[in-house]
Amino acid sequence: MRTLAFTTVVAVAATIAVPAAAQSLTSPSWYGSVGYSNLSSDDTDVSLDALTGRVGARFSPYFGAEGELSVGLGDETLVPGVDVQLNHDAAVYGVASYPIAQNIEVFGRLGYGTTEMEASGLGTTATEHSDSWNYGVGANYLFDGVNGVRADYTRRDYQDDNGEADVWTVSYVRRF
Repeated sequence: MRTLAFTTVVAVAATIAVPAAAQSLTSPSWYGSVGYSNLSSDDTDVSLDALTGRVGARFSPYFGAEGELSVGLGDETLVPGVDVQLNHDAAVYGVASYPIAQNIEVFGRLGYGTTEMEASGLGTTATEHSDSWNYGVGANYLFDGVNGVRADYTRRDYQDDNGEADVWTVSYVRRF
């Protein structure tokens, strides 16, 4: 019963969203952001910092897509003698946003990504790639309609039982 209800809701949403997105596909509005991210795993006490850049396109006032790339800003000790670092994290998202005031909007996003981490110490180095389903929420505040700030939270659910992680990001945003 729940599957039927969920399928019906998705079908209705797609029926409404696809014509709205298709109408403005010829002229999406673009934005970019650059900021600081912190990734912390549920399985360890490691907290890694990253520089995160995003590029996105809005196909309607409410729907868009974005890609992001993060690179690590250092390493942290996992256990004595073993350091771990984030090499890179990349993902693509579908984004749904809603304005709640003149210069403030909230958004939700759902996507898929890949993370590469490296552990080194005790005379050896190991690199691990993990794919993940990502979902999160956030808000944008635009100072002048073009420049602003963004804060968001994203949950990464790594595949193949590789755990989960929380990512908090604060960014400068520029709309083009």
